[in-house]
Amino acid sequence: MKSLWVAIVVAFVLASACARQDWIDRTLVTEDVTGVWWGSTIKLELQQQGARVTGVITVPPFGGSSLTSGVPVEGSVAGDVFSFKDSRGVYSGELTVSGDDMTGQILGPGGKRKASFRRESAASQPDSPRR
Repeated sequence: MKSLWVAIVVAFVLASACARQDWIDRTLVTEDVTGVWWGSTIKLELQQQGARVTGVITVPPFGGSSLTSGVPVEGSVAGDVFSFKDSRGVYSGELTVSGDDMTGQILGPGGKRKASFRRESAASQPDSPRR
């Protein structure tokens, strides 16, 4: 009977330790998405403070090829995953960040599609100071 209680206590401790790690993994911010990101037809200009991300998404009109003016976006970073939605509720996405690359899926008027982005380097930005 005593070994049954020990097993139950051990199982409870292990289960609660796993749950705590999952919670930490979900709230830990390991990536910074601040900057200008380019996809094949989408541009994201992002600013990050802690886990909170704000910025602008610029996309071509549905079916068009030229970019429209930017629409505000809000999102967050949890671990290495950046999730966002635009202020109109038209575009949303979940992207995995790895340094200057992001890949994942974006949901828009044309449905869900794979997306990849590359962060514009500071050296290529016209307003950045040169060293």
